[in-house]
Amino acid sequence: MTSYRQVLAAPGMAPLLGVSLVARVAITADVMALTMYIVLGLHMSYAAAGGVAAAMTAGMALGGPLAGRMVDRRGPRIVLLVTAAAQVVFWLGVPALPYGILLPAAGAAGLLMVPAQLVTRQAITATTTAGQRRAAFALESVQGELSYMVGPPIAILCASQLSSGVVAWGVGAAIAAGGVGIALLNPPLRADSEIDAGPAGRPRLREWMGPRMIAVLVMAFGTTMLLSGTDLAIVATLKAVGQVSWAAVVVAVYGASSVVGGLVYGALSRPLSTWLLLGLLGLATIPAGLAPGWAWLCVAGVGAGLLTAPTLSAVADAVSRLAPAGVRGVATGLQSSALSAGFALGSPIVGGTIDAWVPVGGFAVAGLAGLVTALTGYLLSRRPPAQHRPSPSAPGPAEPPALESCTAAVRPTM
Repeated sequence: MTSYRQVLAAPGMAPLLGVSLVARVAITADVMALTMYIVLGLHMSYAAAGGVAAAMTAGMALGGPLAGRMVDRRGPRIVLLVTAAAQVVFWLGVPALPYGILLPAAGAAGLLMVPAQLVTRQAITATTTAGQRRAAFALESVQGELSYMVGPPIAILCASQLSSGVVAWGVGAAIAAGGVGIALLNPPLRADSEIDAGPAGRPRLREWMGPRMIAVLVMAFGTTMLLSGTDLAIVATLKAVGQVSWAAVVVAVYGASSVVGGLVYGALSRPLSTWLLLGLLGLATIPAGLAPGWAWLCVAGVGAGLLTAPTLSAVADAVSRLAPAGVRGVATGLQSSALSAGFALGSPIVGGTIDAWVPVGGFAVAGLAGLVTALTGYLLSRRPPAQHRPSPSAPGPAEPPALESCTAAVRPTM
């Protein structure tokens, strides 16, 4: 617990995590708020709602690296304020937009989503020491789990009691408030030793996008593909045995176990390899399909849940170590894109398996996705980093010292 106290005592860290939580809860509720509005407000099908959700998710996946690049070049404040303004415009207009316009507008809103998670992760890297960073990213992963546990249920509850259009306004207001709040805090995104790096601190893509970084991004994709597939498999399994009303309880057990696992992992004295955590998560997920009912599914969920936040934390920590300071925003944006892509593809792939086979196949495919990407990450991380020759016009190493130290530091934790 001493590590957590030290993390929260870092300058500006406690208020940043608090304000970021507000933004992330609202961001996790955005798709549900749009779904409720389309189904209840426009009286359209769930397929139509899924199209808008897919458009927003695709926009967020594409927008992550772009937002990261702008943060690297312009700083976080201007990016946060511009994206917050874009969210206000979109969400205020949602109740007045016909579906034909709402669909592309949702994609644009996803592209200009407030980069709360991206800025928070960069600030953690800049303001914590190497010894504190794993605990800090564990807190950030727990924050993400709490967001998913709170955001969508609040959107559903409010939409059932209030107008779905009012819920859309509330979600937009919360996203914008979180973005403006982080902009006012204006957290540092580089450590003191990294501030004067100048243009030399922005290496070219091929100089830092090596096998180890690709391995981390692949494992980020695999983790969220597993998680989104698991959510669908839970519902399918309980529906098959006539216990679908217990799905919320099972999901809550998964989430609570993940919170506990994240806090325990952050307090450990030594980290575990990212590929090992993801592989164990995949192995723990597969047997859940054999559960005969909701109670046993909760028991199976404890084992998988305990590994969820630690895996996400290890991914974020690895990205922070591998990315040079000058392109950390782009790297963190690519991480967000990989996570979004996994969420977007996990449900349809697992859903197709369930339709073609039985619910137990959903857990099997989700778990295998984790195992395959863990193995891929392990094999890629074993490859030596590429060596770049120095340019004749610019003496010195082509690979900046920051990248060398990050690459060396991440070897034991992948």
